[in-house]
Amino acid sequence: MNAAELPILSIMLAVPMIGALACLFARDEMARIIALTATLFNLLLGVWLWASYDPAGAQWQFVESAALFGPIGWKLGIDGISLLLIMLSVFLMPICIGASWRAVTERVGLYMASFLLMETLMIGVFAAQDLMLFYIMFEAGLIPMYLIIGIWGGKDRIYASYKFFLYTLLGSVFMLLAMLWMIQQAGTADIPTLLNHDFPPEAQTILWLAFFASFAVKMPMWPVHTWLPDAHVQAPTAGSVILAGVLLKMGGYGFLRFSLPMFPEASAQFIWLIFGLSMVAVVYTSLVAMVQDDMKKLIAYSSVAHMAIVTVGLFTFNQQGIEGAIIVMLSHGLVSGALFLCVGVIYDRLHTREISRYGGLSINMPKYALFFMLFTMASVGLPGTSGFVGEFLSLAGAYKVSTWATLIATTGIILGAGYMLYLYRRVAFGEQVNADAAAMPDLDNRELWLLAPIAAAVLWMGVYPESFLAPIRRDVATIVDRIERAAPAGDSKLKEHDKTTAKYRVQTHGSEHENAKVSGPEGAAH
Repeated sequence: MNAAELPILSIMLAVPMIGALACLFARDEMARIIALTATLFNLLLGVWLWASYDPAGAQWQFVESAALFGPIGWKLGIDGISLLLIMLSVFLMPICIGASWRAVTERVGLYMASFLLMETLMIGVFAAQDLMLFYIMFEAGLIPMYLIIGIWGGKDRIYASYKFFLYTLLGSVFMLLAMLWMIQQAGTADIPTLLNHDFPPEAQTILWLAFFASFAVKMPMWPVHTWLPDAHVQAPTAGSVILAGVLLKMGGYGFLRFSLPMFPEASAQFIWLIFGLSMVAVVYTSLVAMVQDDMKKLIAYSSVAHMAIVTVGLFTFNQQGIEGAIIVMLSHGLVSGALFLCVGVIYDRLHTREISRYGGLSINMPKYALFFMLFTMASVGLPGTSGFVGEFLSLAGAYKVSTWATLIATTGIILGAGYMLYLYRRVAFGEQVNADAAAMPDLDNRELWLLAPIAAAVLWMGVYPESFLAPIRRDVATIVDRIERAAPAGDSKLKEHDKTTAKYRVQTHGSEHENAKVSGPEGAAH
Protein backbone atom coordinates (compact mmCIF):
# COMPACT_ATOMS: atom_id res chain seq x y z
CA MET A 1 0.00 0.00 0.00
CA ASN A 2 1.24 3.46 -0.90
CA ALA A 3 1.25 6.15 1.77
CA ALA A 4 -0.81 8.37 -0.56
CA GLU A 5 -3.75 5.98 -0.09
CA LEU A 6 -3.94 6.81 3.63
CA PRO A 7 -4.31 10.10 5.53
CA ILE A 8 -0.73 9.56 6.63
CA LEU A 9 -0.13 13.15 7.74
CA SER A 10 -3.15 13.07 10.05
CA ILE A 11 -1.96 9.71 11.40
CA MET A 12 1.48 11.19 12.08
CA LEU A 13 -0.21 14.01 14.00
CA ALA A 14 -2.49 11.63 15.91
CA VAL A 15 0.11 9.07 17.04
CA PRO A 16 2.15 11.38 19.34
CA MET A 17 -1.03 13.12 20.52
CA ILE A 18 -2.55 9.81 21.63
CA GLY A 19 0.80 8.86 23.18
CA ALA A 20 0.88 12.16 25.08
CA LEU A 21 -2.56 11.53 26.58
CA ALA A 22 -1.50 8.00 27.58
CA CYS A 23 1.70 9.29 29.22
CA LEU A 24 -0.30 11.62 31.48
CA PHE A 25 -1.98 8.64 33.14
CA ALA A 26 0.94 6.19 33.10
CA ARG A 27 3.58 5.39 35.70
CA ASP A 28 7.08 6.69 35.11
CA GLU A 29 8.59 3.62 33.43
CA MET A 30 5.50 3.00 31.32
CA ALA A 31 5.45 6.66 30.25
CA ARG A 32 9.00 6.30 28.95
CA ILE A 33 8.07 3.16 27.00
CA ILE A 34 4.93 4.77 25.53
CA ALA A 35 6.85 7.86 24.45
CA LEU A 36 9.66 5.85 22.84
CA THR A 37 7.18 3.54 21.08
CA ALA A 38 5.12 6.46 19.72
CA THR A 39 8.17 8.34 18.43
CA LEU A 40 9.70 5.25 16.83
CA PHE A 41 6.37 4.44 15.15
CA ASN A 42 6.20 7.98 13.81
CA LEU A 43 9.78 7.63 12.54
CA LEU A 44 8.74 4.53 10.60
CA LEU A 45 5.77 6.45 9.17
CA GLY A 46 8.17 9.23 8.20
CA VAL A 47 10.43 6.78 6.36
CA TRP A 48 7.37 5.42 4.55
CA LEU A 49 6.33 8.98 3.70
CA TRP A 50 9.78 9.72 2.24
CA ALA A 51 9.81 6.47 0.27
CA SER A 52 6.36 7.25 -1.16
CA TYR A 53 7.14 10.86 -2.06
CA ASP A 54 7.58 11.46 -5.80
CA PRO A 55 10.09 14.27 -6.51
CA ALA A 56 8.86 14.37 -10.12
CA GLY A 57 5.18 14.44 -9.15
CA ALA A 58 2.81 17.20 -8.14
CA GLN A 59 4.13 20.02 -5.99
CA TRP A 60 1.74 19.22 -3.12
CA GLN A 61 1.40 15.57 -2.22
CA PHE A 62 -0.49 13.58 0.47
CA VAL A 63 -3.08 16.37 0.53
CA GLU A 64 -5.92 16.04 3.06
CA SER A 65 -8.69 18.57 3.56
CA ALA A 66 -11.86 18.97 5.59
CA ALA A 67 -13.99 22.07 6.13
CA LEU A 68 -13.99 23.52 9.64
CA PHE A 69 -15.59 26.97 9.71
CA GLY A 70 -15.63 30.00 7.41
CA PRO A 71 -12.57 30.19 5.17
CA ILE A 72 -10.57 28.09 7.64
CA GLY A 73 -10.18 24.35 7.17
CA TRP A 74 -8.18 21.29 8.18
CA LYS A 75 -5.86 21.06 5.22
CA LEU A 76 -2.57 19.20 5.20
CA GLY A 77 -0.05 18.51 2.44
CA ILE A 78 3.69 18.55 1.85
CA ASP A 79 6.25 19.42 -0.76
CA GLY A 80 9.89 18.34 -0.70
CA ILE A 81 10.91 21.11 1.69
CA SER A 82 8.23 20.15 4.21
CA LEU A 83 9.14 16.48 3.79
CA LEU A 84 12.76 16.96 4.86
CA LEU A 85 11.85 19.11 7.86
CA ILE A 86 9.25 16.56 8.99
CA MET A 87 11.87 13.85 8.64
CA LEU A 88 14.27 15.91 10.77
CA SER A 89 11.57 16.20 13.44
CA VAL A 90 10.65 12.51 13.61
CA PHE A 91 14.33 11.51 13.43
CA LEU A 92 15.39 13.61 16.42
CA MET A 93 12.39 12.92 18.66
CA PRO A 94 13.19 9.27 19.64
CA ILE A 95 16.76 10.42 20.35
CA CYS A 96 15.36 13.09 22.71
CA ILE A 97 13.28 10.47 24.53
CA GLY A 98 16.35 8.23 24.83
CA ALA A 99 18.46 11.12 26.13
CA SER A 100 15.88 11.73 28.87
CA TRP A 101 15.59 8.08 29.91
CA ARG A 102 17.66 8.41 33.07
CA ALA A 103 18.14 12.17 33.36
CA VAL A 104 14.47 12.96 34.11
CA THR A 105 13.10 11.40 37.29
CA GLU A 106 10.34 13.84 38.34
CA ARG A 107 6.94 14.19 36.64
CA VAL A 108 8.10 11.80 33.95
CA GLY A 109 4.62 11.37 32.45
CA LEU A 110 4.14 15.11 31.97
CA TYR A 111 7.67 15.45 30.57
CA MET A 112 7.12 12.75 27.96
CA ALA A 113 3.68 14.13 27.13
CA SER A 114 5.21 17.56 26.53
CA PHE A 115 7.68 16.14 24.01
CA LEU A 116 5.01 14.13 22.21
CA LEU A 117 2.75 17.18 22.02
CA MET A 118 5.66 19.15 20.60
CA GLU A 119 6.18 16.50 17.92
CA THR A 120 2.55 16.82 16.87
CA LEU A 121 2.84 20.60 16.62
CA MET A 122 6.16 20.53 14.72
CA ILE A 123 4.77 18.17 12.10
CA GLY A 124 1.65 20.32 11.94
CA VAL A 125 3.68 23.46 11.21
CA PHE A 126 5.46 21.85 8.27
CA ALA A 127 2.36 20.09 6.89
CA ALA A 128 -0.28 22.83 7.36
CA GLN A 129 -1.78 24.20 4.15
CA ASP A 130 -4.21 26.54 5.86
CA LEU A 131 -2.93 29.90 7.08
CA MET A 132 -4.69 29.85 10.45
CA LEU A 133 -3.91 26.18 11.03
CA PHE A 134 -0.25 27.04 10.49
CA TYR A 135 -0.49 29.91 12.96
CA ILE A 136 -2.13 27.76 15.64
CA MET A 137 0.51 25.02 15.29
CA PHE A 138 3.31 27.60 15.11
CA GLU A 139 2.28 29.35 18.32
CA ALA A 140 1.12 26.30 20.27
CA GLY A 141 4.65 24.91 20.04
CA LEU A 142 5.61 27.53 22.64
CA ILE A 143 3.59 25.78 25.34
CA PRO A 144 5.39 22.41 25.64
CA MET A 145 8.84 24.03 25.33
CA TYR A 146 7.84 26.60 27.97
CA LEU A 147 6.91 23.73 30.30
CA ILE A 148 10.07 21.76 29.55
CA ILE A 149 12.33 24.71 30.35
CA GLY A 150 10.24 26.01 33.26
CA ILE A 151 9.76 22.70 35.10
CA TRP A 152 12.82 20.58 34.29
CA GLY A 153 15.37 23.32 33.58
CA GLY A 154 18.25 24.72 35.63
CA LYS A 155 18.26 27.12 38.56
CA ASP A 156 17.27 30.16 36.43
CA ARG A 157 14.65 28.22 34.50
CA ILE A 158 11.75 30.55 35.35
CA TYR A 159 13.54 33.60 33.95
CA ALA A 160 14.64 31.71 30.81
CA SER A 161 11.18 30.22 30.15
CA TYR A 162 9.41 33.58 30.53
CA LYS A 163 11.95 35.29 28.27
CA PHE A 164 11.57 32.54 25.63
CA PHE A 165 7.78 32.73 25.77
CA LEU A 166 7.47 36.51 25.67
CA TYR A 167 10.02 37.07 22.90
CA THR A 168 8.46 34.51 20.57
CA LEU A 169 4.84 35.35 21.39
CA LEU A 170 5.07 39.12 21.03
CA GLY A 171 6.68 38.87 17.61
CA SER A 172 3.84 36.68 16.37
CA VAL A 173 1.04 39.11 17.27
CA PHE A 174 1.91 41.22 14.21
CA MET A 175 1.97 38.09 12.05
CA LEU A 176 -1.57 37.19 13.16
CA LEU A 177 -2.89 40.63 12.19
CA ALA A 178 -1.18 40.33 8.80
CA MET A 179 -2.69 36.89 8.23
CA LEU A 180 -6.21 38.12 8.99
CA TRP A 181 -5.79 40.95 6.46
CA MET A 182 -4.42 38.52 3.86
CA ILE A 183 -7.40 36.19 4.28
CA GLN A 184 -9.79 39.10 3.87
CA GLN A 185 -7.96 40.54 0.87
CA ALA A 186 -7.46 37.22 -0.99
CA GLY A 187 -10.70 35.61 0.15
CA THR A 188 -8.97 32.39 1.19
CA ALA A 189 -6.69 30.96 3.87
CA ASP A 190 -5.35 28.28 1.52
CA ILE A 191 -1.55 28.56 1.48
CA PRO A 192 -0.97 27.10 -2.05
CA THR A 193 -3.47 29.62 -3.41
CA LEU A 194 -1.88 32.49 -1.50
CA LEU A 195 1.54 31.53 -2.88
CA ASN A 196 0.31 32.58 -6.32
CA HIS A 197 -1.68 35.60 -5.19
CA ASP A 198 -0.15 38.97 -6.02
CA PHE A 199 -0.61 41.25 -3.04
CA PRO A 200 -0.41 45.00 -3.77
CA PRO A 201 3.22 46.20 -3.63
CA GLU A 202 2.33 48.94 -1.13
CA ALA A 203 0.81 46.32 1.20
CA GLN A 204 3.68 43.87 0.80
CA THR A 205 6.03 46.07 2.83
CA ILE A 206 3.77 46.08 5.90
CA LEU A 207 2.96 42.37 5.55
CA TRP A 208 6.63 41.46 5.16
CA LEU A 209 7.59 43.40 8.28
CA ALA A 210 4.77 41.75 10.25
CA PHE A 211 5.98 38.26 9.31
CA PHE A 212 9.60 39.31 9.84
CA ALA A 213 8.81 40.27 13.45
CA SER A 214 7.89 36.66 14.14
CA PHE A 215 10.37 34.73 12.02
CA ALA A 216 13.38 36.87 13.00
CA VAL A 217 12.79 36.04 16.67
CA LYS A 218 12.27 32.37 15.91
CA MET A 219 15.49 31.98 13.88
CA PRO A 220 16.78 33.88 15.95
CA MET A 221 18.40 36.84 14.19
CA TRP A 222 20.57 39.47 15.82
CA PRO A 223 19.65 41.49 17.91
CA VAL A 224 16.55 39.52 19.03
CA HIS A 225 18.65 36.43 19.72
CA THR A 226 19.29 36.98 23.42
CA TRP A 227 16.57 34.57 24.56
CA LEU A 228 18.34 31.62 22.91
CA PRO A 229 21.50 31.27 25.07
CA ASP A 230 19.42 31.57 28.25
CA ALA A 231 16.91 28.99 27.01
CA HIS A 232 19.64 26.54 26.00
CA VAL A 233 21.60 26.86 29.23
CA GLN A 234 18.54 26.29 31.41
CA ALA A 235 16.80 23.63 29.28
CA PRO A 236 17.42 19.92 29.91
CA THR A 237 19.59 18.20 27.30
CA ALA A 238 16.69 16.89 25.22
CA GLY A 239 15.03 20.31 25.31
CA SER A 240 18.17 21.90 23.86
CA VAL A 241 18.34 19.21 21.18
CA ILE A 242 14.82 19.80 19.91
CA LEU A 243 15.03 23.58 20.33
CA ALA A 244 18.18 23.86 18.21
CA GLY A 245 17.33 20.90 15.98
CA VAL A 246 13.81 21.81 14.86
CA LEU A 247 12.18 24.82 16.54
CA LEU A 248 14.72 27.32 15.17
CA LYS A 249 14.05 25.96 11.67
CA MET A 250 10.46 27.18 11.85
CA GLY A 251 11.73 30.72 11.30
CA GLY A 252 13.67 29.73 8.19
CA TYR A 253 10.69 27.70 6.95
CA GLY A 254 8.46 30.74 7.45
CA PHE A 255 10.74 32.96 5.36
CA LEU A 256 10.78 30.29 2.66
CA ARG A 257 7.06 29.54 2.68
CA PHE A 258 5.62 33.03 3.22
CA SER A 259 7.96 36.03 3.07
CA LEU A 260 9.74 35.21 -0.19
CA PRO A 261 7.01 33.80 -2.47
CA MET A 262 4.11 35.86 -1.12
CA PHE A 263 5.96 39.20 -0.86
CA PRO A 264 8.76 39.05 -3.46
CA GLU A 265 9.00 42.81 -4.04
CA ALA A 266 9.17 43.53 -0.32
CA SER A 267 11.77 40.77 0.12
CA ALA A 268 13.96 42.45 -2.48
CA GLN A 269 13.34 45.83 -0.85
CA PHE A 270 14.58 44.57 2.53
CA ILE A 271 17.46 42.42 1.35
CA TRP A 272 19.86 45.02 2.79
CA LEU A 273 18.28 44.51 6.22
CA ILE A 274 18.58 40.73 6.07
CA PHE A 275 22.17 40.80 4.84
CA GLY A 276 23.15 43.53 7.31
CA LEU A 277 21.74 41.75 10.37
CA SER A 278 23.17 38.43 9.18
CA MET A 279 26.67 39.86 8.74
CA VAL A 280 26.61 41.34 12.22
CA ALA A 281 25.30 38.06 13.66
CA VAL A 282 28.01 35.96 12.01
CA VAL A 283 30.87 38.06 13.37
CA TYR A 284 29.45 39.21 16.69
CA THR A 285 28.04 35.90 17.95
CA SER A 286 31.16 34.03 16.80
CA LEU A 287 33.36 36.38 18.82
CA VAL A 288 31.05 36.03 21.83
CA ALA A 289 31.19 32.22 21.49
CA MET A 290 34.99 32.31 21.69
CA VAL A 291 35.01 33.68 25.24
CA GLN A 292 32.37 31.41 26.75
CA ASP A 293 33.17 29.17 29.72
CA ASP A 294 29.87 27.28 29.51
CA MET A 295 29.77 24.65 26.74
CA LYS A 296 26.04 25.00 26.17
CA LYS A 297 26.23 28.76 25.86
CA LEU A 298 29.09 28.45 23.36
CA ILE A 299 27.07 26.08 21.16
CA ALA A 300 24.01 28.34 21.51
CA TYR A 301 25.90 31.36 20.18
CA SER A 302 27.29 29.21 17.37
CA SER A 303 23.69 28.40 16.42
CA VAL A 304 22.94 32.10 15.90
CA ALA A 305 25.98 32.38 13.61
CA HIS A 306 24.98 29.31 11.57
CA MET A 307 21.38 30.46 11.21
CA ALA A 308 22.69 33.80 9.91
CA ILE A 309 24.19 31.89 6.97
CA VAL A 310 20.71 30.40 6.44
CA THR A 311 19.13 33.85 6.15
CA VAL A 312 21.83 34.98 3.74
CA GLY A 313 21.20 31.93 1.55
CA LEU A 314 17.41 32.28 1.63
CA PHE A 315 17.51 35.85 0.34
CA THR A 316 19.91 35.25 -2.54
CA PHE A 317 16.93 34.90 -4.92
CA ASN A 318 18.68 32.03 -6.73
CA GLN A 319 18.46 28.24 -6.72
CA GLN A 320 21.93 27.60 -5.37
CA GLY A 321 21.63 29.88 -2.35
CA ILE A 322 18.14 28.72 -1.32
CA GLU A 323 19.04 25.03 -1.69
CA GLY A 324 22.16 25.66 0.39
CA ALA A 325 20.13 27.41 3.10
CA ILE A 326 17.80 24.41 3.38
CA ILE A 327 20.74 22.02 3.63
CA VAL A 328 22.33 24.23 6.31
CA MET A 329 19.06 24.06 8.26
CA LEU A 330 19.03 20.27 8.07
CA SER A 331 22.73 19.99 8.87
CA HIS A 332 22.51 22.41 11.77
CA GLY A 333 19.55 20.48 13.15
CA LEU A 334 21.60 17.30 13.22
CA VAL A 335 24.97 18.72 14.28
CA SER A 336 23.80 21.16 16.96
CA GLY A 337 21.50 18.50 18.38
CA ALA A 338 24.43 16.08 18.52
CA LEU A 339 26.70 18.66 20.16
CA PHE A 340 24.12 19.30 22.87
CA LEU A 341 23.88 15.54 23.38
CA CYS A 342 27.66 15.40 23.76
CA VAL A 343 27.46 18.11 26.41
CA GLY A 344 24.67 16.20 28.14
CA VAL A 345 26.72 12.99 28.25
CA ILE A 346 29.50 14.54 30.34
CA TYR A 347 27.10 16.76 32.29
CA ASP A 348 25.27 13.65 33.52
CA ARG A 349 28.59 12.36 34.87
CA LEU A 350 30.11 15.50 36.38
CA HIS A 351 27.08 17.85 36.67
CA THR A 352 28.92 20.87 35.32
CA ARG A 353 29.21 22.51 31.91
CA GLU A 354 32.31 24.55 32.73
CA ILE A 355 34.95 23.84 30.09
CA SER A 356 37.77 24.27 32.60
CA ARG A 357 36.56 21.28 34.62
CA TYR A 358 37.37 18.90 31.78
CA GLY A 359 40.45 18.04 29.75
CA GLY A 360 42.12 14.94 28.35
CA LEU A 361 38.83 13.06 27.90
CA SER A 362 40.24 11.28 24.84
CA ILE A 363 42.27 9.17 27.31
CA ASN A 364 39.43 7.74 29.39
CA MET A 365 36.56 8.36 26.94
CA PRO A 366 37.93 7.55 23.46
CA LYS A 367 34.51 6.69 21.93
CA TYR A 368 33.08 9.94 23.21
CA ALA A 369 36.07 11.91 21.89
CA LEU A 370 35.61 10.33 18.44
CA PHE A 371 31.94 11.30 18.15
CA PHE A 372 32.61 14.75 19.58
CA MET A 373 35.36 15.24 17.00
CA LEU A 374 33.07 14.24 14.11
CA PHE A 375 30.36 16.69 15.15
CA THR A 376 32.93 19.41 15.78
CA MET A 377 34.30 18.96 12.26
CA ALA A 378 30.78 19.01 10.82
CA SER A 379 30.05 22.26 12.67
CA VAL A 380 33.25 23.73 11.24
CA GLY A 381 32.20 22.66 7.73
CA LEU A 382 34.79 19.99 6.95
CA PRO A 383 34.35 18.55 3.41
CA GLY A 384 32.70 15.15 3.63
CA THR A 385 30.31 16.27 6.36
CA SER A 386 26.88 17.85 6.12
CA GLY A 387 28.14 21.26 7.22
CA PHE A 388 30.31 21.75 4.14
CA VAL A 389 27.61 21.12 1.54
CA GLY A 390 25.09 23.66 2.81
CA GLU A 391 27.58 26.42 3.58
CA PHE A 392 29.30 26.06 0.21
CA LEU A 393 26.03 26.28 -1.73
CA SER A 394 24.70 29.17 0.39
CA LEU A 395 27.84 31.27 0.02
CA ALA A 396 28.21 30.44 -3.68
CA GLY A 397 24.64 31.66 -4.21
CA ALA A 398 25.23 34.73 -2.06
CA TYR A 399 28.32 35.68 -4.08
CA LYS A 400 26.11 36.33 -7.10
CA VAL A 401 24.14 38.90 -5.11
CA SER A 402 26.61 40.58 -2.77
CA THR A 403 30.34 40.02 -2.64
CA TRP A 404 30.60 41.97 0.62
CA ALA A 405 27.92 39.94 2.38
CA THR A 406 29.61 36.77 1.18
CA LEU A 407 33.01 37.94 2.39
CA ILE A 408 31.72 38.76 5.88
CA ALA A 409 29.64 35.58 6.11
CA THR A 410 32.65 33.51 5.11
CA THR A 411 34.60 34.88 8.07
CA GLY A 412 32.05 33.04 10.20
CA ILE A 413 33.50 29.75 8.96
CA ILE A 414 36.98 30.85 10.03
CA LEU A 415 35.76 32.09 13.40
CA GLY A 416 33.65 28.95 13.79
CA ALA A 417 36.73 26.81 13.31
CA GLY A 418 38.43 28.93 15.97
CA TYR A 419 35.91 28.51 18.77
CA MET A 420 34.92 24.91 17.99
CA LEU A 421 38.49 23.61 17.73
CA TYR A 422 39.42 25.59 20.83
CA LEU A 423 36.51 23.95 22.67
CA TYR A 424 37.48 20.48 21.49
CA ARG A 425 41.12 20.93 22.45
CA ARG A 426 40.24 22.02 25.97
CA VAL A 427 37.77 19.17 26.49
CA ALA A 428 39.36 16.20 24.73
CA PHE A 429 43.10 16.92 24.79
CA GLY A 430 45.66 18.24 27.27
CA GLU A 431 46.52 16.97 30.70
CA GLN A 432 43.92 15.44 32.99
CA VAL A 433 44.17 17.91 35.85
CA ASN A 434 40.81 17.01 37.40
CA ALA A 435 40.61 13.55 38.93
CA ASP A 436 36.79 13.44 38.74
CA ALA A 437 36.86 14.08 34.98
CA ALA A 438 39.63 11.51 34.51
CA ALA A 439 37.49 8.90 36.27
CA MET A 440 34.43 9.30 34.03
CA PRO A 441 33.42 6.15 32.12
CA ASP A 442 33.13 6.10 28.34
CA LEU A 443 29.85 5.97 26.41
CA ASP A 444 27.47 3.20 27.37
CA ASN A 445 25.29 1.33 24.88
CA ARG A 446 22.33 3.73 25.27
CA GLU A 447 24.50 6.74 24.54
CA LEU A 448 26.09 5.00 21.56
CA TRP A 449 22.64 4.36 20.12
CA LEU A 450 21.78 8.05 20.54
CA LEU A 451 24.88 9.43 18.79
CA ALA A 452 25.53 6.80 16.09
CA PRO A 453 22.39 7.51 13.97
CA ILE A 454 23.15 11.24 13.90
CA ALA A 455 26.77 10.56 12.95
CA ALA A 456 25.59 8.33 10.09
CA ALA A 457 23.16 11.02 8.86
CA VAL A 458 25.85 13.73 9.02
CA LEU A 459 28.23 11.62 6.90
CA TRP A 460 25.45 10.56 4.51
CA MET A 461 24.50 14.17 3.85
CA GLY A 462 28.14 15.13 3.38
CA VAL A 463 29.08 12.27 1.05
CA TYR A 464 25.86 12.02 -0.99
CA PRO A 465 23.90 15.29 -0.67
CA GLU A 466 21.84 14.48 -3.75
CA SER A 467 19.57 12.37 -1.51
CA PHE A 468 18.49 15.60 0.17
CA LEU A 469 18.73 17.95 -2.81
CA ALA A 470 16.59 15.83 -5.14
CA PRO A 471 13.30 16.18 -3.18
CA ILE A 472 13.62 19.98 -2.91
CA ARG A 473 15.07 20.91 -6.31
CA ARG A 474 11.80 21.44 -8.17
CA ASP A 475 10.15 23.14 -5.20
CA VAL A 476 13.03 25.58 -4.87
CA ALA A 477 12.87 26.16 -8.63
CA THR A 478 9.18 27.00 -8.26
CA ILE A 479 10.00 29.57 -5.56
CA VAL A 480 12.78 31.07 -7.70
CA ASP A 481 10.40 31.18 -10.66
CA ARG A 482 8.01 33.17 -8.50
CA ILE A 483 10.50 35.65 -7.02
CA GLU A 484 13.04 36.17 -9.80
CA ARG A 485 11.07 39.12 -11.20
CA ALA A 486 12.10 41.03 -8.08
CA ALA A 487 15.64 39.66 -7.83
CA PRO A 488 18.15 42.47 -7.15
CA ALA A 489 21.11 43.01 -9.44
CA GLY A 490 24.27 41.48 -8.05
CA ASP A 491 27.64 43.22 -7.70
CA SER A 492 29.83 40.21 -8.47
CA LYS A 493 30.31 41.29 -12.13
CA LEU A 494 30.01 37.68 -13.30
CA LYS A 495 29.23 37.33 -16.97
CA GLU A 496 25.88 35.72 -17.74
CA HIS A 497 27.39 33.00 -19.91
CA ASP A 498 30.34 32.07 -17.71
CA LYS A 499 30.38 28.49 -16.53
CA THR A 500 30.17 29.75 -12.94
CA THR A 501 26.79 31.32 -13.61
CA ALA A 502 25.37 28.92 -16.19
CA LYS A 503 21.98 27.68 -15.07
CA TYR A 504 20.57 24.23 -14.42
CA ARG A 505 17.43 23.64 -16.37
CA VAL A 506 14.96 22.45 -13.77
CA GLN A 507 11.42 21.36 -14.56
CA THR A 508 9.26 23.25 -12.09
CA HIS A 509 5.78 22.24 -11.09
CA GLY A 510 3.94 23.49 -14.13
CA SER A 511 6.69 25.52 -15.86
CA GLU A 512 10.23 25.40 -17.13
CA HIS A 513 12.75 27.21 -14.96
CA GLU A 514 16.31 28.04 -15.85
CA ASN A 515 18.71 26.95 -13.17
CA ALA A 516 22.32 25.50 -13.02
CA LYS A 517 23.31 22.95 -15.47
CA VAL A 518 27.05 22.83 -15.64
CA SER A 519 29.07 19.98 -16.90
CA GLY A 520 32.48 18.95 -15.75
CA PRO A 521 34.19 19.78 -12.46
CA GLU A 522 32.26 23.01 -11.93
CA GLY A 523 28.99 21.13 -11.56
CA ALA A 524 30.24 18.52 -9.15
CA ALA A 525 29.33 20.51 -6.04
CA HIS A 526 25.68 20.52 -7.05
